[in-house]
Amino acid sequence: MKLITKTFGLLAILLSSFIANADLITPLQKESNLKSVFNNYFSVKDALIKSDGNSVSVAANELLTTINSIKMESLSAQEHTVWMKQIKDLALDAEHIADTKDINYQRDHFTTLSKNMFELIKVSKQEAPIYYQFCPMANQGKGANWLSKESAIKNPYYGSKMLTCGRTVETIK
Repeated sequence: MKLITKTFGLLAILLSSFIANADLITPLQKESNLKSVFNNYFSVKDALIKSDGNSVSVAANELLTTINSIKMESLSAQEHTVWMKQIKDLALDAEHIADTKDINYQRDHFTTLSKNMFELIKVSKQEAPIYYQFCPMANQGKGANWLSKESAIKNPYYGSKMLTCGRTVETIK
């Protein structure tokens, strides 16, 4: 009987400790499992801003590796639905960007990569705001968007030539 009492006492202590620390677990559960994909996307964008084709290629290769390593069972229902629609295009664009050092070709594929990444990031929980930005001159005057962690415009389509060309069109929270 004493053993049962001690066992229940120990279980009560463990349970109360778990409940007391439950708020420490919750933020991790709220964060998207796609964070590494988004962070690698931002690395590609940052390399494009610097107009460094070699760095863009390396960052895109990291993005492709991350895309291919996502475990779909770890995604929320909304993320999973969008992921299934976007994964082939995301991987294709990341592969095209990784396979060349030609900055103009990389920027062409970054246009569609950004469009598809936007669809995914809209359904994912973020720690901080993400800015969906637009340059009217990119994409041969048709305009093109990109995502940024910063509200300040740093144009990946023109780099230092027109670094601040563009505007924020949406803030994702």
